[in-house]
Order: sequence, then structure tokens, then C-alpha cells
Amino acid sequence: MDRIRAFFTAAVGAVGAGISTAFGGWTSAMTTLLIFMSIDYLTGLMVAGIFKRSQKTKNGALESRAGFKGLCRKGVMLLIVLVACRLDIELHTTYIRDAVCIAFIVNETLSITENALLMGIPFPKALKNAIELLKAKGDDDNA
Repeated sequence: MDRIRAFFTAAVGAVGAGISTAFGGWTSAMTTLLIFMSIDYLTGLMVAGIFKRSQKTKNGALESRAGFKGLCRKGVMLLIVLVACRLDIELHTTYIRDAVCIAFIVNETLSITENALLMGIPFPKALKNAIELLKAKGDDDNA
């Protein structure tokens, strides 16, 4: 049993080291991004599963397809961070990956705030208005 545990621990460590190497090392921006992505996904599940107010489904309830699409989006976000990291390496810079992480962190922050509003958590009116303005601006950009 101890050998199996040791092998498993070594395998997980090797995979983690490989991922960290592919991303050019691990930074606090990447840790923050992963935390915010997790919080956003969890609050999204709560909005749909508990409050039945999801804007991603017709009836506002939990739907596996919407959840899977959300995970796919987050996976692609991480791939974009990987692309930014590789650009940093090729261009001999150190800021592209962090800039991409910060942009995604801001996006996740807005999504977490939207989820909290859908749960009925009170926010200052100015913050609600700012979020609505940003959502409208995003809708205009996608049109």
C-alpha cells in the first residue's frame, strides 16, 4: 500500500511539475485566476441549483450542458494563458502572461458579482449600475 501511495504521489508531482513548466513556472496571478474561476463556477452552480435564477438556461435551473460549456470556456481561458506564456518566452518578455491573467481575473470578478446579485446579495446601487453598463457594453461588442 505504501508503494502505491508513493507512486501515486510521485506521478501527481510529475504531472504538476510538467504543467508548471509548460506555463513557465507558477505565479500568484495564475493561482488567483484558478481561485476566481473556481469561485465563479461554484457560485454559478449555486445560482442554478439552489436559486433557479441562471441566465444560462431557459428555466434558470441546473443543466449539465450549461455546466459543461462553462468548464470548456474555463479550459480555453487556461489555454490562452498558456499561449500568452509561450509568447513571453519567445519574445523574451515577462508581462504578457500576467496581463492575460489579470484580464481574465477581472472578467471572473464581474461574473462572481453577477452571480451574487442573482442570489439576492445586496450591493450598492452604483456597483449594480456599473455591472449593467459593462454587460451592455459587452453585448454591443458582440453584436
